[in-house]
Amino acid sequence: MSAGDVVGIEVERDSHMAVTFDDDVTVRYGVGELRLACPCATCVGRRNAGESVSPAVERGELVSITDAALAGAFGINLDWSDGHRTGIYAWTYLREAFDTGRLGTAA
Repeated sequence: MSAGDVVGIEVERDSHMAVTFDDDVTVRYGVGELRLACPCATCVGRRNAGESVSPAVERGELVSITDAALAGAFGINLDWSDGHRTGIYAWTYLREAFDTGRLGTAA
């Protein structure tokens, strides 16, 4: 998959992010599941150590996206209401997570 495979992005800060890929597949990723799946080194390290990535989400509290910015053609950087700001979600990461049933639902 190349970076050009994303043809549309919709961010609804309090509920989801929808990504449309060039094969006409649109995937809706909930904000809570996105926050818990943050691919940054800090969050990966915490998950690998069995630690919490976002205690607020794990307690059932709502989090929201406070800012979203493209990271070149590579992916999207999301800032969170819980203060986290370092995760870049690569398009390949998001698509693979959907294709393997880990994240997202078909929209």
